Amino acid sequence: MLSIFARLPWVHRAFIAFFSAIIVIALFFLPDPKDLRPDKKRFEVGRHYPLTINAEALSPGTSISPTAALRWEKHTVGSGESAAILFQRLGLSSRLLYQLTSTNDDIERQLTRLRPGDVLEFGFDENDDLIQLKRKLSAFETFVVSKTAKGFSSKLDKKELFFQYNYAEAEITSNFWNAGVNAGLTANQIMELAGIFGWDIDFALDIRSGDQFKMLYQEQVVEGEVIGRGKIIAATFVNQGDTFTAILDDNTGNYFDENGRAMKKAFLRSPVDFRRVTSNFNPRRRHPVTGKIRAHRGTDYAAPVGTPIWAAGDGVVQKSSYNQFNGNYVFIRHSNTYVTKYLHLQRRMVKTGQRVKQGQTIGTLGGTGRVTGPHLHYEFLVNGVHKNARTVKLPQSKSLTGKAKATFIANAKIRLAKLERYGELLYARN
Repeated sequence: MLSIFARLPWVHRAFIAFFSAIIVIALFFLPDPKDLRPDKKRFEVGRHYPLTINAEALSPGTSISPTAALRWEKHTVGSGESAAILFQRLGLSSRLLYQLTSTNDDIERQLTRLRPGDVLEFGFDENDDLIQLKRKLSAFETFVVSKTAKGFSSKLDKKELFFQYNYAEAEITSNFWNAGVNAGLTANQIMELAGIFGWDIDFALDIRSGDQFKMLYQEQVVEGEVIGRGKIIAATFVNQGDTFTAILDDNTGNYFDENGRAMKKAFLRSPVDFRRVTSNFNPRRRHPVTGKIRAHRGTDYAAPVGTPIWAAGDGVVQKSSYNQFNGNYVFIRHSNTYVTKYLHLQRRMVKTGQRVKQGQTIGTLGGTGRVTGPHLHYEFLVNGVHKNARTVKLPQSKSLTGKAKATFIANAKIRLAKLERYGELLYARN
């Protein structure tokens, strides 16, 4: 055979070798015909393919990217609705809830202390398995539970919170509350401002047309959006020609005047919430029985029956009783020097000998005793002598001293200058 091949012309031998090589390649190197079917790993146009979720990518601290988006459902907790009821409503098993709450104390606390109005978001994969659970705690905090290869994990997702200053001012023409609303203040800010100056000004009876205030306050900002109001940084209040100034001390969280004297006093100017007092813009209030401009030995506050009455200062209840003239009444001794009296109460909420705190509710306003209409008769005694509670000089709480005082005064000058500068900018714009 080899001798015959050797006698052939070289051209014939070359063709035979070439075709033999092609046959060898076809036999040993081309794929099996079975393998020439469509590749299962390739996607066909128009055909639906399920996508899997990489659960590890959802666990805290990993940089693995998820392979598909989740389907989210948002649910608001209803009145009387627990996590068990909510899970049942969503078709989730009690076993899953137990698995979640058993993972760690944080998850248990977040799922067992739900309140009406809380919003929970549930993220499901294509098999309707719970992959992620979110509970928004605030505008910048979200509690996140994620499924992992070993079960579940949790983390607190916090956005960075920034603060910026804002400014408000107003001149009072009808009442303090309306002036605050017109200045763009929230209800909490109006009450906070009244609270800061409430030891110097009786907001129930002493506000007059032409009074004015200016204030510098914080705004909370997340991702460039204002999400809330912060503390009042500095404020001035002009009442009947007298100017009062208050600046926040960052170290104590309390307010002091520009000289470091505490705004807080031993007594409130008014034992009644100014929002509840009727005719609180009348500078010539008359006693409901005598008709006189001002009660001889005290101050009268007309307000709806049931209005809470506050203790003006810390002390011990000297007397809690009833008689035909005072009706239900409470006397509080604050020291050997000061006594306050509260008459014509609808009901008394303290007992003789009981210790009370400033601002504590001691009773409710009524019309008991010798009166023609519901009101509170309030008296302030110093060493047994009646004084005008709205003008008497009150003992202060502890003021700043030493280095703390020096630091505060330096910061106060900066903040008051900023308050004035914001006011000038607002005036220029207008």
